[in-house]
Amino acid sequence: MAVSIPHSSLPRVLIVGGGFAGLQLVKSLRNAPVQVVMLDKHNYHTFQPLLYQVATGGLEPDSIATPFRMILEGQSNFIFRLAQVKSVDAQARCVRTSIGNIEYDYLVLATGSRTNFFGNEALERAAMSLKSIPQALDLRSMLLQNFEKALLVSDVEERVGLLNIVVVGGGPTGVEVSGALGELKRHVLPNDYPELDFRQMKVFLIEKSDHLLNGMSKKSSVKSRKYLEMLGVEVWTGVGVSSFDGHVVVLDNGKKLLSKALVWSAGVMGNNVAGLEPAVAKSNRLLVDNINQVNGFENVFAIGDLALMKTERHPLGHPMVAPVAVQQARKLGKNLTKIIAGQE
Repeated sequence: MAVSIPHSSLPRVLIVGGGFAGLQLVKSLRNAPVQVVMLDKHNYHTFQPLLYQVATGGLEPDSIATPFRMILEGQSNFIFRLAQVKSVDAQARCVRTSIGNIEYDYLVLATGSRTNFFGNEALERAAMSLKSIPQALDLRSMLLQNFEKALLVSDVEERVGLLNIVVVGGGPTGVEVSGALGELKRHVLPNDYPELDFRQMKVFLIEKSDHLLNGMSKKSSVKSRKYLEMLGVEVWTGVGVSSFDGHVVVLDNGKKLLSKALVWSAGVMGNNVAGLEPAVAKSNRLLVDNINQVNGFENVFAIGDLALMKTERHPLGHPMVAPVAVQQARKLGKNLTKIIAGQE
């Protein structure tokens, strides 16, 4: 079944994903002689760097979510369809989706990344992730429910388990979430729940390496740890999490932490699409060349977190962060216009 999309004599650029990369590419093609079709499983763009604020009650969801049609209002060559992509048939130049098949002239995958649990399925079932607004709201709801339950229990150990929060992963997300929780514990929760003794509550940040914010400067690592500890966050480095059953967090050094809330931010992997397996590399990302074309596939491109572009300066690929995604999208927008015009 084919999806109903207005016919056009212009080449169709099909963009999968409306994150920083996909959205920027649509904008970059505003004046190009193409039909731009975007697919996403949500009809809004999420400003992911502030998801932790939604999860901890600092912001409401509508503060970081804006409908695509509102952002791109007035762009005459833009079409949006709400859909989930199942697979790519590069030979037929077709994408199979939850609403039917869509043909393309040029396909751009900007599907971003998803949480990497490194094959630990039990941990994946019990832990909370923070990659979308629904997940942020789920985390906020769970934390508030735990505080409400803590008011009703008399057993000290059970109450501690309800109050404690463990954050795994000392990257930007883990540091931000831990800091926000530390501020909540100090400034907000005692006023909202005066019957609870929040001296019993502990926020743990667990990082497998020996320092926070890997990939950033040593100064950033040291200052972030100092600031978190000032907020009362217990920062444990050089140790990882081996298991979590919803009640007890077991570390790989044998220590156990009582907690019913574990936030997992210890790693991400490419949010890949079936059908492009020969180009799949480390962390489920797609190998691309210096113009973001997927290796071995004609007219198929990947940008943002999903793209693994190896260069002399970045032999392991570029960091999976928003500025890289935006820059790749701008560059690809210019190159697609040149490719269509038969230019270098």
